[in-house]
Amino acid sequence: MNKKISAYIEMTKPRIMTLVLVTTALGYYLGGQGINSWLQFVYLLIASGLVCGGSSVLNHYLERDYDAKMNRTKNRPIPSGIISPNNALQFGIILTLIGVFILYTKINILTSFLGLLTTFLYVLVYTPMKRVSWFNTTVGAVPGAIPPLGGWAAATGTLDFNAGMLFLIMFIWQHPHFYAIAWMLKEDYKRGGFQMLPLVENGKQKTFTQILWYSIILIPVSVVPTLTGLSGYIYCVGSIVLGLLLFYTSWSFIKSGSIEDARNLLKATVYYLPVLLFFIIIDVQF
Repeated sequence: MNKKISAYIEMTKPRIMTLVLVTTALGYYLGGQGINSWLQFVYLLIASGLVCGGSSVLNHYLERDYDAKMNRTKNRPIPSGIISPNNALQFGIILTLIGVFILYTKINILTSFLGLLTTFLYVLVYTPMKRVSWFNTTVGAVPGAIPPLGGWAAATGTLDFNAGMLFLIMFIWQHPHFYAIAWMLKEDYKRGGFQMLPLVENGKQKTFTQILWYSIILIPVSVVPTLTGLSGYIYCVGSIVLGLLLFYTSWSFIKSGSIEDARNLLKATVYYLPVLLFFIIIDVQF
């Protein structure tokens, strides 16, 4: 029984859920200039977690046959036989619907729409596109960048330019992050039949170009919240330093193309986001 419970939890992808909840909370905090209603905030996080978890379970369900071919994923709950495909499908749908229902009844219709849109894009657009086009990474970055919009909409009932900038930062950041993963696991993705950028014609050069440009663009875009008054100079300086460090790590990977430097780039992107969010919070406080 404990093994099955662990398997159900694993299918919700707790690490991704943690990132979603943190960025959702950030959007709520910045949109409302603080936590104006702790009850609403708790409802938001619970519902967002359910929607995210349900979407992840549905992703497991749709990719079960492909996961079985890859070393990295062959021991996931469905390919390993711990959870049946039918049970996973039902579980994913129930989690998603409950989450959207809570967002609609306890938050507002805009936030519930964003939650439903995230599920639609992640499950029904991004997931099948992974087997069709390398552009899946950019498409997948859209639902990955929606959570702060959901938080902002929950706090304000609307979306504005500043909310859009939070979305754009998240959208750009995901490219070097996921291209580093794609480079490290390209052989495994090939076995699974996924059309990742490193596997296409001239994939090496295209991957390096994408990482380079997104790393460069991230620096000026991350400064915009200071120009609009959403954050101050602590964040501004911090975002520039972080952006330059990420660019340096990207450039090191581009020069070598090694798995080790790809792993270093992945680590840099993992550290980048929470530190950037920390600078935003510090700036708002002081």
